Amino acid sequence: MSDSIRREGIGMTSLRTRERLVTRLIEQGIQRIDVLEAIRSTPRHLFIDEALSHRAYEDVALPIGFNQTISQPYIVARMTEVILNAAPEDAKILEIGTGCGYQSAILAGSVRHVYSIERIRPLLERTRRRFQELRIRNVTVKCADGNLGWPQYAPFDCIITTCAATEVPQALLEQLAEGGVLVIPVGGREQQELKLYRKTDGKISDATLEAVRFVPLLGGVENGPG
Repeated sequence: MSDSIRREGIGMTSLRTRERLVTRLIEQGIQRIDVLEAIRSTPRHLFIDEALSHRAYEDVALPIGFNQTISQPYIVARMTEVILNAAPEDAKILEIGTGCGYQSAILAGSVRHVYSIERIRPLLERTRRRFQELRIRNVTVKCADGNLGWPQYAPFDCIITTCAATEVPQALLEQLAEGGVLVIPVGGREQQELKLYRKTDGKISDATLEAVRFVPLLGGVENGPG
């Protein structure tokens, strides 16, 4: 199969299947055209194992190995929409939890640069190769503890966390630019809420968006076998 056919998809990964997903997202309240177009044009089937590619455009989370998941498309679209509604033009974004890179790819089409942190080194190496394959050049990644943020490139216009924290890491709030927002799932394994934190005049306000379910935000770095 040629690279172009593989990217465009056939059968259950075809553009027609993606269009049905976009229609469902509109019915669920996603409004931004750029977010819907990113979901339509980004080949989600290339971000998961080939054995699961026939389910790529279902609105469900799927396993990607290492006890991690690729998030449900609705949640990716919802979090992206919240971020972009708050972000200035040419925004600089910090993402905690690169995972397979799908959320990074969706954001990358609408912002200046995404800085993304993943704690599982072999997962990150696989994702880095995927970004190269898809020619996504405005995402910079590193293997590190996401709880610490990325001070080298702070402050960030927006921060998005694709794993749930029992408490919001102070470093992330400190690395928000004035007027910036942090979108993060907060809670334990049984109950989580998607929260929006905003920095205004140096003070932090928060709002609850909806109930969610994410893998936990862990500390440290995992280098894999060997």
